[in-house]
Amino acid sequence: MPRLPVAVPRSGVSTEARRALRQLLGDVDRALATAFRDGADASVLARRRGESVARVVAHVWMACLGEVAGTALFAVGGFGRGLLFPCSDVDLLALAEAPEPARLRALEQCFATLWDIGLKVGHAVRDPAQCRALAARDASVFTSLLDARRLAGDPEMEGVLRAIVDDPALWPPREYLAARLAERNARHARYDDTAYNLEPNLKDGPGGLRTLDSLRWMGRRLAHANDLADMVTEGLLDPAEQSVLEESEATLRRYRYALHLEAGRAEERLLFDYQRALAERLGFEDEHAKNLGVEQFMQGYYRAASQVERLGVQVAERFEEMLEAPGEALPVGEAFVRYGTRLAAIDPQLFMRRPAALVEIFIARLDQPGVVGFTADSMRRIHQATAVHGDALADDREVLAAFLRLLRRGAPAVEALWRMNRHGLLAAILPAFGKVFGRMQYDLFHVYTVDEHTLRVLRNLARFADPAAQREFALGCEIWASLPTPEVLLLAGLFHDIAKGRGGDHSLLGEEDARAFCSRLGLPPADVERVAWLVRHHLLMSTTAQRQDITDPDVVHRFAEVVDNREQLGQLYLLTVADIIGTSPRLWNGWKDRLLADLYTGTRYALRSDVQLPRDIGQRVRDCSEYALALLLDQGFAEADVIRVWADFPQLSFLRHRPEQIAWQTAAILQADGAVPLVAVHPLSVRGSTELFVCTPDRDGLFATVTAVLDRLRFSVMEARILSSSTGMALDTFLLLDADSQQPVSAARAQELQQRLQRALAQSAGVQPSKRGMSRHQKHFQMTPRISFHAAGDRTQLALVGTDRPGLLAAVAQVMSSTGVRVHDARIATFGERVEDFFQLTDRHDEPLDAGIQQRLLQALLERMGPASA
Repeated sequence: MPRLPVAVPRSGVSTEARRALRQLLGDVDRALATAFRDGADASVLARRRGESVARVVAHVWMACLGEVAGTALFAVGGFGRGLLFPCSDVDLLALAEAPEPARLRALEQCFATLWDIGLKVGHAVRDPAQCRALAARDASVFTSLLDARRLAGDPEMEGVLRAIVDDPALWPPREYLAARLAERNARHARYDDTAYNLEPNLKDGPGGLRTLDSLRWMGRRLAHANDLADMVTEGLLDPAEQSVLEESEATLRRYRYALHLEAGRAEERLLFDYQRALAERLGFEDEHAKNLGVEQFMQGYYRAASQVERLGVQVAERFEEMLEAPGEALPVGEAFVRYGTRLAAIDPQLFMRRPAALVEIFIARLDQPGVVGFTADSMRRIHQATAVHGDALADDREVLAAFLRLLRRGAPAVEALWRMNRHGLLAAILPAFGKVFGRMQYDLFHVYTVDEHTLRVLRNLARFADPAAQREFALGCEIWASLPTPEVLLLAGLFHDIAKGRGGDHSLLGEEDARAFCSRLGLPPADVERVAWLVRHHLLMSTTAQRQDITDPDVVHRFAEVVDNREQLGQLYLLTVADIIGTSPRLWNGWKDRLLADLYTGTRYALRSDVQLPRDIGQRVRDCSEYALALLLDQGFAEADVIRVWADFPQLSFLRHRPEQIAWQTAAILQADGAVPLVAVHPLSVRGSTELFVCTPDRDGLFATVTAVLDRLRFSVMEARILSSSTGMALDTFLLLDADSQQPVSAARAQELQQRLQRALAQSAGVQPSKRGMSRHQKHFQMTPRISFHAAGDRTQLALVGTDRPGLLAAVAQVMSSTGVRVHDARIATFGERVEDFFQLTDRHDEPLDAGIQQRLLQALLERMGPASA
């Protein structure tokens, strides 16, 4: 073939031509957007855009460079594969042999023109030697060349590039596979190793489109398989798996196309900003309050991503097996055999002939140290048998018997359940679990889908069996070790959220499901009832601890009456801790650890046979004061001085505080020697919190001032106890955590708080809360507050449920102060974007709030907290 001329006799693209090209690209994009709204396939539209842009790029190249030897332009990345989503970058590689200055200027002009006409161009200019050297050093560069497609320029340069890609010395199969898996692991780590984030990345997250691209790259380099169909031919996929991957890819591409149109830019994250609009754009509608259209939309994503992630992992294992030397066949029981690090069934038809073997091979894996998985053929046969048997597995007695044997393994069974879920087997045995597969809840509290959360709860339960967890979960490990039937707790974990999204109370619906399945499973009747009870009451312990005063014996005894026995108490404690951590890692902290442990300890005491009723108040006050006095005497304080201080303490101090708190507060008062206002801060006090004690002449607005200072210093109030002495002194206690870390604070932070609050209390004017805007996430989850009043003896209880925002408690305190309301007690609970706060209130005469004050307070709070004020 004759060589092309070396010269570059081109003048570029005129202003008028550029305007025409911009108009052309705009017309194409508008036409494609209209076609998408009318239901056209996203993949087809992405290819059409790719073809249109390729023609424009080739035209600009010819205008700037013409027919030139030794230089060619290649599309790489998604553009190289022929796909361009509405706002995707146009990735280009110019391959040029020893380009002279004139040619480089022409290339610069070409790329500048492409930018000028509205294309987001990512480009590189390399000579063949540079290209080869970079590809040899960086697997990602080499991978980009696999998709390279010539758009314009010297055809012979295509052969030059092919020679680099086909060079067996560059990234041989083993090295390439290792590099791709390392890249996958690093990429997934950025997304918490799960596809189930609240704002997932469609492209790079686990189970995203990059996972499918990676499968094709590995297939091309390792097995000469250019696409999924070729991978079926090579035995790396079966036709059913190919179909699942293609359907999932179609969903992900559809969502990505819609996201680009909605965002108007190359956004790859399904941010809250877009989720509702995308759901509406794609035709999802609310079914009821617990199955919103946006939740259905996100479930479509999670299901597709989960399928891609699951099969991506399995196909990667098949590549690894393909490159491994076959191991010696070692029998594993009567039905299975081990080849090196992988298990297989001896009889290829075993899973079809005897469905229980589907569970038994997972049990066998538990007993084989060093086994990393199943052979490729076995994985395929597991999938095929699971699909063929379908829902019949849920009623097969032998399958259920094998499943129960697995659960009775205790903690080790959890890893097997995770693997069974990856193979689709868990949902086949538990059809109700399949219904929550990919189900999300549209809030900031539940950061995982229901199925992912459930499996994380099971893993958290298994941690209690690990000696390494003793330091972090000493009580949990102690309780787990005493469990006679760990399968009861694992089943409760499996079923506790299984009825989410159906409408109605998921705890009651889940209880019905659990009782029916456990009966079919063959569990003893007492264990069936225990599982059902745990599912029904799985929220009881957390709500009691966070919403009620567990220092009140009446609260503990009411809780104990429901729990009934110590074994159920222990199981409920373990399930509660595992559930909180599995809902969001940010929810667990030392405060909640101690709070639940205190409720557990108090309830266990109450369940003793010789303790039927709360002890009388006088005895409780004596017990607390005697212990506190002993602590103070050990510190060198005189008994007479202590008694003098205590003469001003209300009885509630000794009923609601621990002896250690009483001793610390008393010591602070004695050391202050009458100076007020007194502010003392204990960096690490009860329940893993920082304790603030304020002793100062009582005045209206004091609670508002303290909370405003705490807000300005970024402290979260977990609990507030507002007491008054007989001589008019405020004796207020606040349990705090750092707002950012949700941990107790350092000594330096404690000292800063003490000094700032001391100054604020010494001033007559109150402190206003700081003004901070809501986070991007909070703005998308605004709700009208729900506020209710209830009689509580000589006080009025206010229950406030609403949307969290910066400075909320301080703002509420300001409203209460301005409406003439005094705060005597506060319990603060935050669940993602939602707050559930409870206050004990009186008017300024220490009387319960009458109807008029309640109405004024209600209106003021709604005006301050409503979505419109955001």
